Amino acid sequence: MSLDSRLLALLARPKAPPLGKVEISRKLGLSPDERDAVRGAIERLEEVGEIVSVKKDRWTVPEHAGVFRGKIRFFANGDALVTNPGRPGQMDVFIGQGRSGSALPGDVVLALARGGGSGDRLNGEVLRVVVVASETVVGTLREEKPGRWIVVPDDPRFPQTVNIRPDPQGAPLAAGLKVVARLFPWKGAHAPLEGTVVETLGAADAPGVDLMAIIRRHRLREEFPEKALAAAEEVPFQIPAAETARRSDWRGRPVFTIDPDDARDFDDAIEVESLGPNRGWRLHVHIADVAHFVRPGSPLDEEARRRGNSTYLPGRVLPMLPERLSNGVCSLQPDVERLVFTASMEFAPDGRETAASFSRGVIRSARRFTYGEALAHLEAPRSRDEWTRRLHETWELASVLRARRFARGSLDLEMPEIKVRLDASGRPLALENVAHDRSHQLIEEFMLAANDAVALALKQRQIPALYRIHENPDPERLAELRGTLREHGVRAGDLTHRAELMRVLESLHGLHEEAALKYHVLRSLRRAGYSPAPLGHYGLAKANYAHFTSPIRRYADLVVHRALAQMLRLAPPREAPAAGDLAELGHHLSATERASADAERDAIKLKKIEFFRVALERGDRFRALVLEVRPNVLVVELPGAAFGGRVKVADLGDEYFHYDPAQGILRGRKSRRVFQPGMEMEVQVAAVDAARQYVDFRSAEGAQDAAPSGRKEEKTGRRNESPSGARPAGRGERGKPQPPPRKERKARRG
Repeated sequence: MSLDSRLLALLARPKAPPLGKVEISRKLGLSPDERDAVRGAIERLEEVGEIVSVKKDRWTVPEHAGVFRGKIRFFANGDALVTNPGRPGQMDVFIGQGRSGSALPGDVVLALARGGGSGDRLNGEVLRVVVVASETVVGTLREEKPGRWIVVPDDPRFPQTVNIRPDPQGAPLAAGLKVVARLFPWKGAHAPLEGTVVETLGAADAPGVDLMAIIRRHRLREEFPEKALAAAEEVPFQIPAAETARRSDWRGRPVFTIDPDDARDFDDAIEVESLGPNRGWRLHVHIADVAHFVRPGSPLDEEARRRGNSTYLPGRVLPMLPERLSNGVCSLQPDVERLVFTASMEFAPDGRETAASFSRGVIRSARRFTYGEALAHLEAPRSRDEWTRRLHETWELASVLRARRFARGSLDLEMPEIKVRLDASGRPLALENVAHDRSHQLIEEFMLAANDAVALALKQRQIPALYRIHENPDPERLAELRGTLREHGVRAGDLTHRAELMRVLESLHGLHEEAALKYHVLRSLRRAGYSPAPLGHYGLAKANYAHFTSPIRRYADLVVHRALAQMLRLAPPREAPAAGDLAELGHHLSATERASADAERDAIKLKKIEFFRVALERGDRFRALVLEVRPNVLVVELPGAAFGGRVKVADLGDEYFHYDPAQGILRGRKSRRVFQPGMEMEVQVAAVDAARQYVDFRSAEGAQDAAPSGRKEEKTGRRNESPSGARPAGRGERGKPQPPPRKERKARRG
């Protein structure tokens, strides 16, 4: 362990007092000659905010001094939140408008807690920026007046526009260009934000520029380094006979894959065997053996670690590994030999796991199914053909595992998924609803089972690894959720009891507001991440859980494969993950996962807004659900697009509408038409503002406004006619609902 790490661990001990240089040296067992090294370590750690100075020439970790170190995330209204997933138990600090100093989105800051707040949040203010993340900003160039240029940031949470100092040596400036600007040091909200253009991406409306801007904005890695590409080219497609000879041989078995119709990388293949009447099943989950090709410390490994995961944008993928591996030698394509790591499990007729074993092997996938093809077999008579029989048998096991999982407390948080279909130039053509049907569910259950079995084996044998964790929610957040549900007419008891939360989720099934209210549930839960400690997974109700099933696209899975190889003594000790580095690695991978998820969300929202701009020109009509009624606007959700917007009262028709605050409704003076939460209406696009990322709708001419949502009385105990206080659905921190991208939601794969 490095001196910096040892010093930090010393000061971070519970109730450890602040220490001076001499005390630190003595407690670390250092000689007087090594005190210069201690001084250097203190300076390095203090500079990045890992330790702070208190009293006189004494240091401690920030939290011992009432100071919190973390990344700052801004909301569109100027508020912010300082969080640090890398320090379990550290409370978030809420930063109100005007209290963020010179911090910009993504910076690492020290925040002083001022007390107050609620749940696991404190109120506070930013003391200083310790790690600058926002060195650049992506936006659109505008000429405010002759010779005065500004960049309007794409990120609506950015505090202000950026004044541009023209660079005589740089590219010519032109209005409407999408650019990357390097920022000069900023003194805070009362000073102008200035910078200079360092990269021109192209005209803002040119094909592909929108996604390029998102890639730059979220600082994603686009091109692979030459060393990584050269290393990938050295990987042979042909598997040596000596390698297959020392592995379990699954060639010739009825192994198959099920993936989206446009998938190119295939992480996993499966096979289910029936053990006979009333004897259960044997499940084999074969996962691409990426660890065989990507060795620790190699150029491929270093780049995969930096990226952390693949990122899936509409029409474009930023893979974690070069294409030769991700879509080639590691991809479990049909009718070719591929190396795998296999989890084999046996299940009793009631779905209880009775045995599990792991091995490295070689397969030749016998069949590739798309989800649609697999579903067609599941819906056909079992006797149609051999593959139909096998898929029916596969679903029998999956359905038992699924029922058992929910019976044991797993939360049903399945959300609608909307895919944006693009043309060849990247323009959106349509929004398509992707059903989470039985073909998706059976793969999901098998991946969950394999992840669970691997995590338990590593934990029992105390092998250092990374676990996928989802900590218990904060009771205060659940209390807030209870109030929100009540406002929507949904009865809820003490949601800290899992059974009550499960009952509430069940009560939402079939309601028009189901998706909107599930988003509120999701927002009340903590975010999942990675940790060397097996802290369990709240959402899945699993005490042990790790990511094993997608090493092509997640580095955490690659780490777990290496740990499993160590457990089975299939790899040299030097390839074992270092226990001391796992906490830092887990923090890094949690951060890269979040960056990718944010980029994917922003890209989908951007493409949806572009779709609605076209819909405005065509005059398309959409079914909308009223979520909230306000004096001047209706807040609506388009279920077919998983997109929220508003309808101005002025666009409801040529008459005066009276707002009744007691009932939360609008009533037309002439027509007596009523608009209330839960009702459906037909809308058209009225206005699109891409810069501020919102869409306004209007009531479609001749629309037949439907009756209220038909909420079931026995579920809510409230009348249909006047639910009040409804609020719009949310996503992430404050945004409108956006489903997770399709490939990343191989979350069916854990």
